[in-house]
Amino acid sequence: MKTKIKTQKKFDTVKVFRDIKEKIAKETEKMTFEQFKAYLAKNQLASK
Repeated sequence: MKTKIKTQKKFDTVKVFRDIKEKIAKETEKMTFEQFKAYLAKNQLASK
């Protein structure tokens, strides 16, 4: 009989992504569309 051993994750991607989404939602909660666009432009990651 085989048993599966669960290992503790060192990094939980889903948890981190949810935390980031919640942080952004709180920061942008009462912004207008124009303010939100400026927020996104200011906080975007540089892509190369």
